[in-house]
Amino acid sequence: MSDTITLAAETRDRVGKGASRALRRDGRVPAVIYGQNKEPTSIHLEEKALVKALMTGHFMTSVIMVDGQRTLAKDVAFHPVTDRPTHVDFLRIAEHEAVTVAVPVVVVGEELSPGIKKGGVLTLAAHELELTVDAADIPTEVQVSVEGKEIGDVIHLSDVKLPKGATVTTDDADLTIASITAPTAVLDEEAGEATDAETQGE
Repeated sequence: MSDTITLAAETRDRVGKGASRALRRDGRVPAVIYGQNKEPTSIHLEEKALVKALMTGHFMTSVIMVDGQRTLAKDVAFHPVTDRPTHVDFLRIAEHEAVTVAVPVVVVGEELSPGIKKGGVLTLAAHELELTVDAADIPTEVQVSVEGKEIGDVIHLSDVKLPKGATVTTDDADLTIASITAPTAVLDEEAGEATDAETQGE
C-alpha cells in the first residue's frame, strides 16, 4: 500500500495567470482542491516539497493530505521546457471511498522464465492498469509473474492476480499485459533457413 504524503499549503488570495506567474517566481506551485460537492479551494504549495513528493514514484497513487484535507492527485502540469511542475489538481476523498487510480504494472519472476533464459524478449504491453480500490488501501503496483513462461507465451489480464480488494475498470479479460517473443536474430535465422530450403527445392 502507498504511504500517505503530507503537503503543506496556503490559500491563494488571487487567481489568474499573473498571480500564478508571481507564485512560481517565489518557488510556489498553484493548485486546486475540488470534489465532494464543495467549492474548489485555490491553494499554492512549496515547489521543493512537491518535487520531492513527485520523486517518490507513487505520487499519483498515494493519499495526499493537503491543507488538512484527504485528496488524490488527479493531474500535474509541467513546463514544456524546464519540466518544473506548474499546477496540480487534487480531488477530495473520504477515508474509505472507492477511488479509481492508474497503478503501475511490474514484471516479476524473469529469472524463472525458460523463455527469457533462452534469449526471449519480454514486452510489457500494459504499463499500468486502472483499478477501483478502497482509498485507504491503494496498491503501489500490480505484479505480473512470468515464472515458467516460454517464448511465444502471452499473459492476458485474466492471468493477472489483482491486489486484494481491487477490481479492474475494463471488461476486456483478453487484454494483453505482457508477452515473450523470439529475439530478432533467431527470427531472421529461421527466415533465412526457410528461404534456403525453398531455393533448394526449386
